[in-house]
Amino acid sequence: MKKIEAIIKPFKLEEVKDALSEIGIEGMTVTEVKGFGRQKGHTEIYRGSEYTVDFLPKIKLEIVLSDNAVEEAIRVISEAARTGKIGDGKIFVLPVENVLRIRTSETGEAAV
Repeated sequence: MKKIEAIIKPFKLEEVKDALSEIGIEGMTVTEVKGFGRQKGHTEIYRGSEYTVDFLPKIKLEIVLSDNAVEEAIRVISEAARTGKIGDGKIFVLPVENVLRIRTSETGEAAV
């Protein structure tokens, strides 16, 4: 099993969710996060004063799925989240050792 963590622009969430749903992936955790990468934020003017916004709002998706579904999920996320502009985000893939569904005590892929 693998865990996909995708950092995307907030306005792309619905497109990514719908695209994942079309390939049968429905379970995910969504968190509002802030961060920056190469774009290093931007400057804004508020009441005549200029200030730097370092941390930009992002969405973090977390999905755990079987190894054979990972490549398609990555493809779908990257296509749906892409704007072609700086700050589109990143996708991380991590190994998952085990999963336990608390309600039923199922473990492994059956718990996903």
